[in-house]
Amino acid sequence: MSELHTLTVLQALDLLRAGEISSVALTQAVLDRIAAVEEDVHAYLRVTEEAALAQAEAADAQRARGEDAPLLGIPLAIKDNLSTEGIETTCGSKILQGYTPPFDATVIARLKRAGAVILGKTNQDEFAMGSSTENSGFFDTSNPWDLTRVPGGSSGGSAAAVAAGEALAGLGTDTGGSVRQPASLCGVVGLRPTYGRISRYGLIAFASSLDQVGPITRTVGDAALLTQVMAGHDPLDSTTWPAPVPDYVGAMRQEIGQLRIGVPEEYFVEGVQPDVAEAVRGAIATFEELGAEIIDVHLPHTDDALSVYYLIAPAEASANLARFDGIRYGYREAGATIEDLYANTRGAGFGPEVTRRIMLGTYALSAGYYDAYYLKAQKVRTLIKEDFDQAFETVDVILGPTSPVTAFKLGERTDNPLEMYLADIFTLSQALAGIPAVSLPCGFDADGLPIGLQLAAPALEEGRLLQVAHAYEQATTWHTQRPMLGTG
Repeated sequence: MSELHTLTVLQALDLLRAGEISSVALTQAVLDRIAAVEEDVHAYLRVTEEAALAQAEAADAQRARGEDAPLLGIPLAIKDNLSTEGIETTCGSKILQGYTPPFDATVIARLKRAGAVILGKTNQDEFAMGSSTENSGFFDTSNPWDLTRVPGGSSGGSAAAVAAGEALAGLGTDTGGSVRQPASLCGVVGLRPTYGRISRYGLIAFASSLDQVGPITRTVGDAALLTQVMAGHDPLDSTTWPAPVPDYVGAMRQEIGQLRIGVPEEYFVEGVQPDVAEAVRGAIATFEELGAEIIDVHLPHTDDALSVYYLIAPAEASANLARFDGIRYGYREAGATIEDLYANTRGAGFGPEVTRRIMLGTYALSAGYYDAYYLKAQKVRTLIKEDFDQAFETVDVILGPTSPVTAFKLGERTDNPLEMYLADIFTLSQALAGIPAVSLPCGFDADGLPIGLQLAAPALEEGRLLQVAHAYEQATTWHTQRPMLGTG
């Protein structure tokens, strides 16, 4: 059983329930894998080995009593912007160094109640602002498929950990693509649920009208299970949907029937890597073989998404990050006056990308510019949502690339913010519209780097989305491929 770290969540649960393995053995295998490859990947900011093994022992004891739970004994990786009681949570930023939350985020509490084992906190772009995990305040994370390349971002640590076998699954957050884009670049599955489907309580906010927690997994089935555990109304988050949570795993396994798939011409434009376009067109052909009807649709405001996002998200970040001043917790840089303390602390504690976005957002919200920038962006956001509403009148899901390119070299785009922002061009619209979308593997480029396929569905239609994604996954073998890394 030396390959336990390669199991999917559903496979591991079957073995655990059959008594063929223990949670302690499974967790230890993953910890051993972390010890073997983490020096190369740098997926984790901190690994909580002792606590993880203690949780695994408790899971085994619970199962020995004849009890069960949806994720009992499954070791997971957690992005560092989700509050974890007793575990330092920094958002990948020096300004929160030393901050240990006294409570769990709602999603963490639900995972723990479901029996999950917490392995530690994964690296990320600082305050989730980035597309490569090179904006971390501590170190870069490498892509397990090629250690000279980025894993994507901002949830690059979780995506790299899952791809490298350093966790069976992980949590990320998606504000403009930060679950889906790293999942694409690392060859795993990443789901952004409907906005409000999963509680944001305890998530340290970037942009409150966009942020959403989502799973990063090896298969669609694992994503369905984790979403089912985490989803549902939370009285601590007024933006959560009161709608009941369906059986996503059951819905996923149903026959897709007469499926109508929309393909927007706006997603096949200049700038898309030829290998990516070819792989996605191959996925379209696979769906046709499965009996799906392919329909051309139009999302005319796709080109506006980048501008809209980089007005709304920085504006909300400017307000949300105002609280980090070195007074109550985290990093502090002394000053002769309170103004100096604020300036010194925030100047030294925030990295250049966070500083850039705070300045952009503050400008967009300032007197005389609010109507011209932020308010206008919100109006165009409504038009983007209406594009999807109109398209979904004639199709069940919308298909396209997750990222226009495969994983680029570390350092290749750090001096060109606009080029970096364009890495998320196909994931921004769904976030702005608040609809669910999933990325799953659909091929490899000429350099052997993973390519991601993105599917999107109407709000609260995660069941349909997972059903379609699962049908494609079962018809292909891309999700079974693993990077040649380390000794495992």
